[in-house]
Amino acid sequence: MFEDKIIPLDSWVSQAVEWLVDNYRPFFQAIKWPVETTLSGFDNGLNAIHPIIIIIAIGLAAWKFSGIKLSIFSVVTMVFIGMLGLWADAMTTLAMVLSAVIFCTLVGAPLGILAGRSDKFESWLRPFLDAMQTTPAFVYLVPIVMLFSVGNVAGVLSTIVFAMPPIIRLTSLGIRGVHPELVEAAQAFGATNWQVLVRVQIPLALPTILAGLNQTIMMALSMVVIAALIGAGGLGSPVILGLNTLDIGQAVIGGLGIVLMAIILDRITQSMAQKKD
Repeated sequence: MFEDKIIPLDSWVSQAVEWLVDNYRPFFQAIKWPVETTLSGFDNGLNAIHPIIIIIAIGLAAWKFSGIKLSIFSVVTMVFIGMLGLWADAMTTLAMVLSAVIFCTLVGAPLGILAGRSDKFESWLRPFLDAMQTTPAFVYLVPIVMLFSVGNVAGVLSTIVFAMPPIIRLTSLGIRGVHPELVEAAQAFGATNWQVLVRVQIPLALPTILAGLNQTIMMALSMVVIAALIGAGGLGSPVILGLNTLDIGQAVIGGLGIVLMAIILDRITQSMAQKKD
């Protein structure tokens, strides 16, 4: 019965993407510009700063939010990454993650707030979030490359799409988790909707929002290797190079660098959420 293709959906999708590329390239270049500018700023800045300064800054941040143990671990880990010859790649990866997380937060947090305050908007948004989280990451790569070409910017854009759902969902969850009586009390004292949001709902939801930020960072790091397939640099490059040349040592040190950076960022952001709680 189904020996032949009946619905040529693949052809329709290809034609639609080609039509977008041909007719709306300036629009996509406008989207690309702020991401490219932010990424270039972080990448050039982090690679220009002396490694000792960055190591000290990361150690101080870990000490402030978590304590001396994480601070020592972070310093030793960053020195170890540098001794592996991965410092420049690590800084590029950090720049990509920071850029992706900034845009995920700028777009995702407001969407999460709207979803938390509106059942209708939340029900409309949920299918898109489900699709973003369940679509295999490799599926993003082809349209991203066609629309934005290859390179670090394309890697960041695919990371943004992949890593945005957690911060939207957990921001919405945090806003909805604020006790209704607290909202009613603020309104009874004459607070406007904006004042209720800024002075009651967001401060009380902040630990949950920071947990969403933590998950966004972890998902962004998980895209590093996949983004390297479309020309993105960073710690994913040694992994792809090791895969292509069957050099297990090269792949292992790249993967180890990603894991160590993930541990540091995870512990710092978790500690930030716990302190806010």
